[in-house]
Amino acid sequence: MKFDILTIFPEMFDSYVNESILKRAQEKKLISIKAHNIRAYTKDKHRKVDDRPFGGGAGMVMMFQPIADAVAKIRKQKLGNRKKRKTRVILFSTRGRTFDAKAAQRLAKYDQLIFICGRYEGVDERVADAIADEEISIGDFVLTGGELPAMVVIDSVSRQIPGVLGKAESLEEEQGSYKTYTRPEVIVWNKKKFKVPKVLTEGNHKKIQEWRSSN
Repeated sequence: MKFDILTIFPEMFDSYVNESILKRAQEKKLISIKAHNIRAYTKDKHRKVDDRPFGGGAGMVMMFQPIADAVAKIRKQKLGNRKKRKTRVILFSTRGRTFDAKAAQRLAKYDQLIFICGRYEGVDERVADAIADEEISIGDFVLTGGELPAMVVIDSVSRQIPGVLGKAESLEEEQGSYKTYTRPEVIVWNKKKFKVPKVLTEGNHKKIQEWRSSN
């Protein structure tokens, strides 16, 4: 899986994608993550990527040309030895479809995902009309840009790729979500005792599974 991110702040991704599970997945060549600076594709001599909105209004709007040219160039890049690849271009938007586990599973079937991260007052609507295959929102709230949503989607989709988590059983989608505990068995905090449920310490795996299913 190849993740290509279009942003004016590519350095934002350096720390997150180069740690822990995502780092190991890249080292194993299971995924590839690259942030592209949209400013590198502008034709403006001052590297301008935004302009005033038609009709007036506060703030600036990101322009069509740099984003369109960036996506076109990334699409032309080779992807391993594959002659054909399944690519999906995603624009993060407050008007997009809300991202969920089913969307993560669906997107994991592609060979390449190209993310467009907006800023300012948004992106020229013609990017959504002509360039993006779909718009995605990660929730009913507004962020300052699409970088955090891109990280969320990369993390969630990567977990669906065989080998990234090591074991398929590590997927909460497969094993379910339940309360977990570790050592010590008893913790005293603010003069109160907090104990691990007895069923988890007795070694009866059938009862443990029943307890987890009910919690």
